[in-house]
Amino acid sequence: MDPVRNPYAPGAGQRPPELAGRDRELRQFEVVLERVARGRPERSMIVTGLRGVGKTVLLNAFRSMAIQRLWGTGKIEARPDQSIRRPVASALHRAVRELAPRHRAPDRIEEFLGVLKAFAQSEPEPPSGKAKARAHRWQPGIDVPASRGRADSGDLEIDLTELFVDAASVATDVGVGIALFVDEMQDVPADDVSALCAACHELSQVGGPLIVVGAGLPHLPAVLSASKSYSERLFRYARIDRLDRESADHALLAPAEREEVTFTEEALDALYGAADGYPYFVQAYAKVVWDVAPDTPITADDIKVAAPEAESELAVGFFGSRYERATPAERDYMRAMAVLGDDPVPTASVADELGRKPSSLSPARDGLIKKGLIYSAERGMVAFTVPHFGKFLRSQPA
Repeated sequence: MDPVRNPYAPGAGQRPPELAGRDRELRQFEVVLERVARGRPERSMIVTGLRGVGKTVLLNAFRSMAIQRLWGTGKIEARPDQSIRRPVASALHRAVRELAPRHRAPDRIEEFLGVLKAFAQSEPEPPSGKAKARAHRWQPGIDVPASRGRADSGDLEIDLTELFVDAASVATDVGVGIALFVDEMQDVPADDVSALCAACHELSQVGGPLIVVGAGLPHLPAVLSASKSYSERLFRYARIDRLDRESADHALLAPAEREEVTFTEEALDALYGAADGYPYFVQAYAKVVWDVAPDTPITADDIKVAAPEAESELAVGFFGSRYERATPAERDYMRAMAVLGDDPVPTASVADELGRKPSSLSPARDGLIKKGLIYSAERGMVAFTVPHFGKFLRSQPA
């Protein structure tokens, strides 16, 4: 069939042609927006799940919903060992720029931008010469003088709390809210997580119309809880997983039918078996199947022809690229995990499989967690962040 008309879209954070199986989460966020709009107290929201289940897609859908309500929005992607101070400053700068044309007092906007600039420039400078020089030269692109005495102490917890309160005040003036979206939230440094939780806690107490919407791996709730004990009550948590059969079929059929193409029931059976309901895999298999199928309806035979090519693409782009990031010791650790199965495995069992003491494997385990390849499902247990990664490793030559 015509590849130009192919509706399927496997990609990192790329919205699929049909956002299937996420109605519950979308309704939850609609409630959050509506409650904040009415001045009711509401928690910020956290979305968790494995790689490839559509967390970033859902985060972007939430942002679109907020924009439709004329909220100010900003988005950051957290990175390990990088403070969130500057990314948050840039995101809130964008959010307030969206609100500024509707604000009746330009002086209030300039006053906030002065606080924002002071916040952005108050990051403690690193000791090394080059890094210090770069930090000194960096400017947030705000054409007002930096304020003094507000959000500029250098203590991120104090500064972020003051900044959020001031941003929420600007949003209140306009009669809307501000939403800050944080992707890969499990990578926010520990001290910054604590500051973020403290700022959200203050907002929840004063009822400011600013919410933080985070997305991250399954252990993100544990990261937040380790930072502030009250984080369990501070956020509304939504865990997303693979699609059920009905939703997976809808994700395939709805975009195809708009192109006057359909699938046989046997083809849908085969695709669900191959993709296992994971949204990224659904898109990846469907895209290849479309290109190889000669005509509609797409059949189970078309799936058989397409499956090896789809699996080859996944092996290189989805699995292989992650595997290549690991050191030899980390690869040994992951292969031992794969031998033990696809469910979370005890770290002691991994050590037994490798014939090593658990303590000697800590650097490899910690390196894999930092790279986002595995996560600690619970104390003494580890699991892959990527679905079917164990199956991929078992298929590779030793």
